[in-house]
Amino acid sequence: MDSAVHNENGRLPMSTSAQIGVTGLAVMGRNLARNFARNGYAVAVHNRTASRTRALLEEFGDEGEFIGAETAADFVAALERPRRLVIMVKAGDPTDAVIEEFAPLLEDGDVIIDGGNAHFADTRRRERDLRERGIHFVGTGISGGEEGALHGPSIMPGGSAESYASLGPMLEKISAKAADGAPCVTHVGPDGAGHFVKMVHNGIEYADMQLIAEAYQLLRDVAGYSPAQIAEVFRTWNTGRLDSYLIEITAEVLSHVDAATGKPFVDVVADQAEQKGTGRWTVQLALELGVPVSGIAEAVFARSLSGHTALREASRGLAGPTAQPLSGAAADAFADQVEQALYASKIVSYTQGFHEIAAGSAEYDWNIDLGAVAAIWRGGCIIRAAFLDRIRAAYDARPDLPSLLADETFATEIAEAQHDWRAVLGAATSQGVPTPGFAAALAYYDSLRADRLPAALTQGQRDYFGAHTYRRTDREGSFHTLWSEDRSEVQV
Repeated sequence: MDSAVHNENGRLPMSTSAQIGVTGLAVMGRNLARNFARNGYAVAVHNRTASRTRALLEEFGDEGEFIGAETAADFVAALERPRRLVIMVKAGDPTDAVIEEFAPLLEDGDVIIDGGNAHFADTRRRERDLRERGIHFVGTGISGGEEGALHGPSIMPGGSAESYASLGPMLEKISAKAADGAPCVTHVGPDGAGHFVKMVHNGIEYADMQLIAEAYQLLRDVAGYSPAQIAEVFRTWNTGRLDSYLIEITAEVLSHVDAATGKPFVDVVADQAEQKGTGRWTVQLALELGVPVSGIAEAVFARSLSGHTALREASRGLAGPTAQPLSGAAADAFADQVEQALYASKIVSYTQGFHEIAAGSAEYDWNIDLGAVAAIWRGGCIIRAAFLDRIRAAYDARPDLPSLLADETFATEIAEAQHDWRAVLGAATSQGVPTPGFAAALAYYDSLRADRLPAALTQGQRDYFGAHTYRRTDREGSFHTLWSEDRSEVQV
């Protein structure tokens, strides 16, 4: 079928047989529409700029059944009931504008799916407002980038159970498949649960990337390896417990040589890492929920610091050691220690991320299945990794698991890694190599296992200057010391 053929009036041909529609045909939207079509669904496609719709039909119309629409009314008319309409536009006001354009054209039981990186609070608001109008709203996290959108992403839909009954089978068909064949999609929970989980996924992604970058810097500055040598180290790591998409692509980036200069690609890229905001949202929400995500926070701050070029330039003359690279067997032994430190720190990052998901689930009454979340991250998404199978198993065995570090297997692995983890941080400190992610992960681990924290002193200080009270270890209740008088204690 030639879906790009126009009728006598110059408009795209219409039908009412489309099972799903996609509006917003930038790269992600276009590829998602193609994914649906490739999987046998008739797909209505629409874009505010009609030329983009025509371009999709002309270039990819032979991949499946597409129904092009130049107006919102034509687009909605092309969809079978209940209508399923996927929005793939920028988060924020553009999403609200598209919803307001299409919602009046829909009927009870129709479904709007937002596949962008929306803030979960916006999703909760939209879901509530549209529910009152009889329309289902499904905030859906989609991870995997443009390749994932085309070939199979990890998909994190929220919304009502009723909407998932209609939409779920289609998402399961187009999603990535884990090694065991399971589709990488699950109904995460009501209203904003899907976008919340996608947000935390991205926060973990920030931490994972920062830890990998720190491992690279340590191998370069302390072990004295070249980028090409480090690429081979990462390829070796990718055959073991660190097997993951991010480790795989790191090896590819490090082995790439710039054609213009002949230098390693990583040496001609400005050392300024940008961000779109989801990592920052993860940290902000963690603060509101009272959940420590120090590894994710350090990753966000590391990107921020990298962009302060004037500040960095003004500080380059500050005193400090210069790294003295190792060689031979000593360098290789250090590389093995870095692998241990990276793995242990990675476990901590995931621990913090899953803790935040659990806290959000409790706060908003979402009842999120953490094992199911780990399962759908095994394929398609940016943080897909072999050890997610073990995270899934840990939560499946103990749904009330308070922390991944409370799982016997992970606790044993960290116990085995901690000597090398500490040695790597000692070397980094003595040689002046910044490792905020590794350091934050170890500090979190040591804080959890400590018998007593200095928070006792902090609370004493708060009571001294602000009469904020404190609790005692030997009896119940809240107390205040009369510091400016006789320092007697009163129960309050």
